[in-house]
Amino acid sequence: MLNINIICIGKLKEKYLRDASAEYSKRLTAFCKLNIIELDEYSLPDNPSDAQIKQGLEKEGKAILDKIQKDAFVYAMCIEGKQRSSPALSKEIQDIALNGNSNITFIIGGSFGLSDEVKKRANMKLSMSEMTFPHQLARIMLLEQIYRAFQISSGGKYHK
Repeated sequence: MLNINIICIGKLKEKYLRDASAEYSKRLTAFCKLNIIELDEYSLPDNPSDAQIKQGLEKEGKAILDKIQKDAFVYAMCIEGKQRSSPALSKEIQDIALNGNSNITFIIGGSFGLSDEVKKRANMKLSMSEMTFPHQLARIMLLEQIYRAFQISSGGKYHK
């Protein structure tokens, strides 16, 4: 069975987001082993300097890199990544699995994104949109797209 890891900075604060995450996590059990790893967000002052932001990204990046399995295919979720249609993402996930990799990791950074080191480790940079979304909502959107990808590849009726 395929292992899907989502490494994310921060916890889901609102109940409706936790409920949505739980629902998609439950649905995904039919297709994969899902593991969501929540890491602490580096605490920054209200108006951080560029140096403080860089330091925070580096600390978060080290924590992220420590959680990535050595053999994992890694997607870094970032604005400069490539956008995919749902069918294209579905095919990509299938192809990764068919090429013998049973570990796929998606990484969602905090408010200021991801460190350069994390982006360098990624096999693919993926963007959901040119629009900006809160990183907590991005997690739900990613879970939904992973579920949709499995539904597409299994011929399910979910994707229309």
